[in-house]
Amino acid sequence: MEDRVLPTGRGHKLRDCRYRIEYAAMRLTVFLLRLLPIDIATAVTAATFRMLAPWTRLHQRALANLKSAFPQADAAERGRIASAMWGNTGRVVAETVLLDRILSDPGRITVTGGEALSKRLATPGPNIAVTLHLGNWELVARAYAICGGTLMAVYRPFRNPYIDRWMLLQRKCLYPAGLLAKGGSHDDRRAGHATARGLLMQARQGASLGFVCDQAEWRSDFTVPFFGHRAKFSPVPAMIARHVDAPIWAAKCQRIGQGSRFQIDISEIVVNRTNDRQRDVQLATTDMARQFELWIRGTPDQWMWWQRRSIADG
Repeated sequence: MEDRVLPTGRGHKLRDCRYRIEYAAMRLTVFLLRLLPIDIATAVTAATFRMLAPWTRLHQRALANLKSAFPQADAAERGRIASAMWGNTGRVVAETVLLDRILSDPGRITVTGGEALSKRLATPGPNIAVTLHLGNWELVARAYAICGGTLMAVYRPFRNPYIDRWMLLQRKCLYPAGLLAKGGSHDDRRAGHATARGLLMQARQGASLGFVCDQAEWRSDFTVPFFGHRAKFSPVPAMIARHVDAPIWAAKCQRIGQGSRFQIDISEIVVNRTNDRQRDVQLATTDMARQFELWIRGTPDQWMWWQRRSIADG
């Protein structure tokens, strides 16, 4: 992927200066975290997030989403889930900069339900993998590799180009087939269309494509049932799967205990191929959202309730 070049001018120079300061602060944090053993580093970031996050607007968004999803739960229970969720988010932050150490210890990741996927990967052809922001979702790519495949994934770039470039390098070990930016760094529509065309071309050539699908697609009116409401989900994975006759493999990465050990479960989402393309895509995406909801209900404290996902109608 080509490096992003910042425009020139006084305003852009000030922005570039801010980006460099942010990047330096991040690298210092990374240096300090890597001085610690994995489970101690993740415990530190978990405690930090649990302490600081309740003072942010994101915490209020998380509580609002929890209230909409679990109206029967009282405020204390929703607060407990939110606090545990922030702890999981903090652990993910540390694990992102410690990926090499986690991946070098095979005992930290176990996979169930991968037999059908392994059988499918033994023959040439495209596959679509989908997951959600639960546990440590990045590690789903590792499960795919364990089953014999290599993922090309879609990601949302960081606004800071220096951090974005560094993060791409960290993720390279998980996505050797490459990463494609989702819609450009500022949701540029033309960049989004170019990404979609690139994905379709890769799928036609037999690639396996990975998507994290539980964030709202605010430019789309496509909705499916989710926690008793209508919620926005991207139809792109189902559209591509139907177009190239590929199966959809849904996966969750659940944290086991409070450390960096994970159970990854894989199941297939059926994609119908009738004369009604729109209905086929709607049904497949609905089934995906239903599977996600079941997984979230099982471990609600590991899902990112603070993301810009309005569970409520509208």
